[in-house]
Amino acid sequence: MQNKTNDFTKNSMAHNIMSLAIPMTVAQLINVLYSLVDRMYIGHLAQNSTLALTGLGITFPIIMLITAFTNLFGMGGAPLCSIARGRGDDKRAEKIIGNSFSMLIICSCILITIGLLAKKPLLYLFGASDETYPFANEYFSIYIWGSIFVMVGLGMNTFINAQGFAKKGMVTILIGAIINIILDPIFIFGLDLGIRGAAIATVIAQFISAMWVMRFLLSDKAIYRIKKSCMKLDFKLIKEIISLGFSGFVFATTGSFVQIVCNNVLLLWGGNIYVGIMTVLNSIRDVLQMTIEGIRSGAQPVLSYNYGARQYLRVRQGIKFLAKITLLYTSLAWCILDFFPEFFIHLFNSEEEMLLLGVPALHIYFLGFFMMAFQSTGQTTFISLGMGKFATFFSLFRKVILVIPLTIFLPNVWDLGVYGVFYAEMISNFVGGLACFSTMMMVVWRRLKKIENTEKM
Repeated sequence: MQNKTNDFTKNSMAHNIMSLAIPMTVAQLINVLYSLVDRMYIGHLAQNSTLALTGLGITFPIIMLITAFTNLFGMGGAPLCSIARGRGDDKRAEKIIGNSFSMLIICSCILITIGLLAKKPLLYLFGASDETYPFANEYFSIYIWGSIFVMVGLGMNTFINAQGFAKKGMVTILIGAIINIILDPIFIFGLDLGIRGAAIATVIAQFISAMWVMRFLLSDKAIYRIKKSCMKLDFKLIKEIISLGFSGFVFATTGSFVQIVCNNVLLLWGGNIYVGIMTVLNSIRDVLQMTIEGIRSGAQPVLSYNYGARQYLRVRQGIKFLAKITLLYTSLAWCILDFFPEFFIHLFNSEEEMLLLGVPALHIYFLGFFMMAFQSTGQTTFISLGMGKFATFFSLFRKVILVIPLTIFLPNVWDLGVYGVFYAEMISNFVGGLACFSTMMMVVWRRLKKIENTEKM
């Protein structure tokens, strides 16, 4: 094994994190283009653009659920693989990759079956109306068949990144995004397939991305490869993977539930137009969030590797840098968005009503966005150091304990109406971010400092 390849105990923590974070951020931004390009084209169709965009938005909870199971084994296995690599335990690292791959295949087959059998009630549950259901159905019926490629491509790409091959991981996403961007106008407009064309283009792009990932992880270029001998399920190891990946699973699952609640409350208080506005705001948030995810993805293997190598001072240096860089980014992004809201909304839809109603909603929804830096730093630290229970709790705390009850409750008070839904997100950013970061400082920071002092004696 080339275990000294990409040794993260060398160079400064800032250098190591950014050397991975930059290509990973590019990869994350490219990844979000899969759905953003679809939304941009659909939102500018000649006929029924707003209804089509709203129908597409109704499928988001399902897409998030697929992401949730991808996170369960991708985000759960990758930190364990990095820690094992830091300790020099090559056999365990390769077994983690094999078991994660097996579980991604199994879960994707189960999700496809459930999705096809329960399609109509699911879409209505997620906020479809009689007007928007036909559009949601057209997209979902095709997209669900490609979920196996999504899970393999994104889930196993985390193991490419965990081995320090961030540029390879970036290329994985880049290939799929470029193909999607090229095929979208051909299928949507050239072949006049509309929203079905967007789904077909996305599935083809995801298939090619997945094949690229498999090609690399089966080759000698990888430090750790997918081996048939390591794919036999080890339920004790799977339990460890799930335990650590559960926070990412909960984050995406609760995000799906939040979207279901938001869609239904918005439909009740404001009608289809506000479900469409939420689709646009989620699209903007996806773009902004991807940079944070890229930085997190760069920090995770570096923190995990150094933790496994018992370099506790370097771990604290990495946490400090992570907090600073994410706070700088989220503050800058919030300011730009607050000054130019019309520009960002216009990217996805040009109808006058969407712009008129969407601008005040955007100002409220993103007011606490900079607080995501503290949530992100805390969550990344917990996951990187194998403290899955803390990461899971704070995912549940922000989404289930804060956002969902506030989304239901706030529209009924102080005449907030539909805007109560957008205030719920803002409040959860402040409370959730402070709670997560404060706990991380008390539990992790103090513990690492105490271990450092003990080892110096």
